[in-house]
Amino acid sequence: MADGDLTARVAPSIGSLPAAQWDALAGPGNPFMSHAFLSALEDSGSVGPGTGWAPVPLVIEDARGTMLAAAPCYAKGHSQGEYVFDHAWADAWERAGGSYYPKLQIAAPFTPATGPRLLLADDAYAAPLLRAVELLCRQQDFSSAHATFVEPAQRALFERAGWLARSDIQFHWENRGYAEFEDFLAALASRKRKAVRKERAAAQEGVTIRALRGAELREEHWDAFWLFYQDTGARKWGTPYLTREAFTLLGERMAERILLVLAYEDGQPIAGALNFIGDEALYGRYWGCLVDKPFLHFELCYYQAIDHAIALGLQRVEAGAQGGHKLARGYEPVQTWSMHYIADAGFRAAVADFLEREREGVAMDRLYLGGKTPFRRGD
Repeated sequence: MADGDLTARVAPSIGSLPAAQWDALAGPGNPFMSHAFLSALEDSGSVGPGTGWAPVPLVIEDARGTMLAAAPCYAKGHSQGEYVFDHAWADAWERAGGSYYPKLQIAAPFTPATGPRLLLADDAYAAPLLRAVELLCRQQDFSSAHATFVEPAQRALFERAGWLARSDIQFHWENRGYAEFEDFLAALASRKRKAVRKERAAAQEGVTIRALRGAELREEHWDAFWLFYQDTGARKWGTPYLTREAFTLLGERMAERILLVLAYEDGQPIAGALNFIGDEALYGRYWGCLVDKPFLHFELCYYQAIDHAIALGLQRVEAGAQGGHKLARGYEPVQTWSMHYIADAGFRAAVADFLEREREGVAMDRLYLGGKTPFRRGD
């Protein structure tokens, strides 16, 4: 496709694109849009043949071949690993005689973390990029395109192109200028503050906790974490999304943006939580354990994340999808957004009606949950 002096093309993979140009568009703030992260998923076999995630990154280039815009697109044969659930849409379209799959996904695979989904040298390139996405859907008979966990600043770019907005709720921790964890505790109601202290004490009893980053990360640590990740993945999804090699490649390519928290008992690793470090946020991604120790999940995933976010001067912790239990640990309800292009006009109208009613329910849920946070009131 050509748009004036611009050309849109589908690349064979993100790894095939110049890393410097991709990262210049993605910016430094979000680790999951980096060339290092996305190419590691490809090179490790976590996405690609046999996974239902076929990389089809779309780029806009000028006459000299310089990338001016890009979108991390994937042709999907299922709806797994997305965390924005459209199974009911698929069922409805199939019952109506349509084929929902394949569809197009614009996302960081397996990663329910907010971030840019249109990587732009300038916002003016959003419109031609989205036109190219829609053309790709028509050419390849994709039923739809879905951009998930879109950062709020980009929502208007999609809406101007006529994409449908869908909202949901996550729980994020906000750093209100805390110098240490005790400052955060001081902001909680007395009963909640005591509960957090009891949970941390119980979780840490008989356990040594180590936080590893950069050159401290070694293969032995990834071997241990792989066991934890497999256990959680097998219980939640049936098959873990990431391969073992993915962790090695992530450690090699972006170790300074990784924070791995491991718990040891009698010198042996028993549990771990993997976080990624952005410019503004700490992103909690994976957790797993080999023993059942009360509150260890909360300690490694939530309280340790708060500790390190404060130490790193970050504005928030994004602890992943779902999980109302995060509310009592100081994580507050935040609205998240996904944007959707539906090729068929009739199906699009039905989805638009559904989304309008769904957004009303999500807004009510967020209002209710906002009144249940553990912070002091009326001070």
